[in-house]
Amino acid sequence: MQSLRKKPSLLVSSCPVIVLILLMFLNFLLGDDAIPTLYILVISSFIAGSIALLHLKIPYNEIEKGMRKAIDSAMPAILIIFIVGSLIAAWIMSGIVPMFIYYGLQIINPTYFLFVACLLCCIISLAIGSSWSTAGTIGLALMGIGESLNIPMGMTAGAVISGAYFGDKMSPMSDTTNLAPAMVNTDVVTHIKHMMFSSGPAIIISLLIYLVVGFSYANGAIDNSTLDEVRSTITQHFTITPLLLFVPCAVLFLVMKGVSSMPALISGLLLAVIAIPIFQWPLLSNMLGGEVTGLGAYSLIFSTLSNGFSIETGNAMIDRLFSRGGMISMTQVNLLAIVAMVFGGIMEVSGMLSRLTETILKMVHNVGSLVAATIATCIFTNITAANQTMAIVLPARMFVESFKRFKLHPKNLSRCIEDGGTVTAPLVPWNTNAVYMAGVLGVSTGEYLLFAFFCLLSPIISIVLGVTGLTMTKLTENEITANTKVN
Repeated sequence: MQSLRKKPSLLVSSCPVIVLILLMFLNFLLGDDAIPTLYILVISSFIAGSIALLHLKIPYNEIEKGMRKAIDSAMPAILIIFIVGSLIAAWIMSGIVPMFIYYGLQIINPTYFLFVACLLCCIISLAIGSSWSTAGTIGLALMGIGESLNIPMGMTAGAVISGAYFGDKMSPMSDTTNLAPAMVNTDVVTHIKHMMFSSGPAIIISLLIYLVVGFSYANGAIDNSTLDEVRSTITQHFTITPLLLFVPCAVLFLVMKGVSSMPALISGLLLAVIAIPIFQWPLLSNMLGGEVTGLGAYSLIFSTLSNGFSIETGNAMIDRLFSRGGMISMTQVNLLAIVAMVFGGIMEVSGMLSRLTETILKMVHNVGSLVAATIATCIFTNITAANQTMAIVLPARMFVESFKRFKLHPKNLSRCIEDGGTVTAPLVPWNTNAVYMAGVLGVSTGEYLLFAFFCLLSPIISIVLGVTGLTMTKLTENEITANTKVN
């Protein structure tokens, strides 16, 4: 049977990817997610599987083994993403997320508006792990404040998006931040720490630019009514106290001590669950419609961890921001991850992925060109597939062996695919991220593109690090030996 197996040509290897790109582009033209991304991945996987089975003569049991191996590699991330769903709900219900927003809104100042807008979005997105939720809630409020100060809307949108994507990228509660390291067999804590070498300078430079530019609008007068309404709504429904900082600080302490991401996140979840009845008993009473018993309180808490937190305050922005989370809310993300890994597994076991990679790698002669090729592939996938998840998954599977050949730690690859895939998604007008940002913030992609400094700087800094070799961590001899045994 092995002798009948064919080596895929470049044309054959390109077919599943071309189908994927065409369907994604058709989906963009039709709008309203006419063809769900999940089904696009299923169709592309079917095409890849059919080619592998019928044309390349690969036995089905080998194809199935390749799919299982790919899914197995994503299981740690899938489990973490489910935990993150519960963590988000618990951190909102305990008042941790409302606390971040409440105190963040206290530092709004006309002179430093763009700087503060970006910083505030950094903090909130870092806390909740979602650039979309940050932009669609606090970002929307900041757009109105910026307009009242006569600051160009594209400039404010750029600051909001820069902060939102930095926080999303660096948050252990973000789906993409968990997905990227899982695709290359490293852990999320190692991944986040390594991203600081590119994301840190990118956000610092961005904040400095916003600070300098902001002085041009120092004479504006801010309308505090929107901010007062948000703060008032938060304090009406949540008990706000700096004591709640203990929970995120405890998680940060565990991470800094080298504790693995799953135990650290579970610790943050348990501490938040303990904090809910201590700090938010009035909220529990209000949600249960009267007198609360210990059993009734924890029944509501555990239901929230599963189904997500929901609240009706009368303030639409607050309701949208806080009504989220829950383990079930992560089902769609994990389904996408599983099917994407099925697609990647088929492409890998059939040799089609390596054939595509070989073509690209002909232009790669050193670490710098490898990093540049990886980031270029991520950006190209964002442009062609118009989907951030695919811009993470496909390049990760394509280049994982190449990074090993250069004896580079997989955290270098996970950093590259975030620098090239995650943050460039809102810069491509037809990408789902850009369509969402433009719609929510009320400006076109072209208006904010040049002001989204963090998104523009991240891939550039990442390439510079690759070319100079700075922070490009090599595998140790023990890691190389262990890696060889695994494979």
